[in-house]
Amino acid sequence: MSKCSCVILASCAALVSSGSTVSLPEDFILGAATAAYQIEGAATEDGRMWSIWDTFSHIEGTTYNNETGDVACDHYHHVADDIQLMKDMGLKHYRMSLSWPRIMPTGTYPINEEGVAFYDDLFSQLIDAGIEPAVTLYHWDLPQELDNSMGGWLNASITDYFVDYAKFCIDHFGSKYNIKYWITFNEPLTFVNLGYSTGTHAPGRCTDCDRGDSSTEPYTVAHNVLNTHAATYRMYKATDQGADGKMGITLNSVWGEPLDASDETSVAAAERFVEFELAWFADPVFLGEYPAVMRERVGDRLPTFTKAEQEALLGAWDFFGLNHYTSKYIASSGESGGSSWADDCGTTSYTKDLDGNLIGADSDSSWLKVVPWGFRKSLNWVKDRYDNPTILVTENGVSVPGESDAALEDALADSFRIDFYSQYIGNMSLAISEDGVDVQGYFAWSFMDNFEWTDGYNVRFGMHYVDYDTETRYAKDSSKWYKDVIANNGW
Repeated sequence: MSKCSCVILASCAALVSSGSTVSLPEDFILGAATAAYQIEGAATEDGRMWSIWDTFSHIEGTTYNNETGDVACDHYHHVADDIQLMKDMGLKHYRMSLSWPRIMPTGTYPINEEGVAFYDDLFSQLIDAGIEPAVTLYHWDLPQELDNSMGGWLNASITDYFVDYAKFCIDHFGSKYNIKYWITFNEPLTFVNLGYSTGTHAPGRCTDCDRGDSSTEPYTVAHNVLNTHAATYRMYKATDQGADGKMGITLNSVWGEPLDASDETSVAAAERFVEFELAWFADPVFLGEYPAVMRERVGDRLPTFTKAEQEALLGAWDFFGLNHYTSKYIASSGESGGSSWADDCGTTSYTKDLDGNLIGADSDSSWLKVVPWGFRKSLNWVKDRYDNPTILVTENGVSVPGESDAALEDALADSFRIDFYSQYIGNMSLAISEDGVDVQGYFAWSFMDNFEWTDGYNVRFGMHYVDYDTETRYAKDSSKWYKDVIANNGW
């Protein structure tokens, strides 16, 4: 392991005591993250056309208070202000995404020159500020025109459209700004399952919706996404940039802890839960095939890879991108499958153990409990299953209870968020130093409050507070704490 430098973490519980000094490799990446649809706004300005999320969020009842990303944080008009905030907090690494419908409004050529100019300006200002961008090509905002004309991710020919888009971005932005880190997709588990199984995210398809089939469509879409990732990776590696740069896919997973560790059924269910969530997408890239348990339980509804597809997928990575937030207790539901991904998985999740103890503290999001030890276990699971790949933690963060309704002064004093980061970074450090997990980077979610999908603006994850009425930004205490963490690591 490379030489380490020290970080002082305040109030670091769950295996890391208060005031502990923990070590991270001296070349470790510490950054913050955002995504285009969640911050940019300017939904129809300068040639941009709608994405599936623009369409979906404008359907009454799909988001909190019918809120949309039309304006979001208005980052489109506040680039200089936001980069100054990054400089103020000493940020040197920034994970962001590109908006496909801003660059290619219809999903294909011609290029929207005004959209390209926006990103040229953004990248130029980042580089001038000494901030290295890590760029996500797809963070859920499929051009609506592609969904209309050819079914979007349900159609295998989507690969050709995406590779054209990716190639333009890599050739234009990558070469001009020497971008070294690329991510093809953010959380396919989320946009596949919620978009095509439960119908609660764009494009809103499911068996019980007005269109869709929850028993087949998630698997079809996932298959097309994986093949598209492989084609994009191979295209990138064939370029001059690909020789020096790195590309991966960002996957997400809740850690599944057996509800009853003494019960083999519960232990098997917890492992199956993580396989259905994480290995569904990771196994084809790292091992060359879908997990055996999925092939068994899903049967012929799970597509198969051709030999050429397997060869393209296997090894299509330079790092393992991991988003992690929380953990759950898992037991078997006794279901044999057939109607949906969740039914096929055959598990039930719990937030309390058999004695009634909560797995972790509540956040402001119903799905997120604070479980730092689950983060360490997730990192070790990836290490053990995939022969210790290089990991970049591309998202990790928390919404603070009551923050959206709090007075500004109280919202800025986000000690709850500082404690969360202390505990999670502390457990990540232990995974590196004691367990030998090869984690080389960490991006906090998020740099600033933003449009949180179906939660709209009702929850806040940011290190900077955004007043959505005035678009004024305010630094929270967590941004100042994170600045110290970065500084103490010598960046």
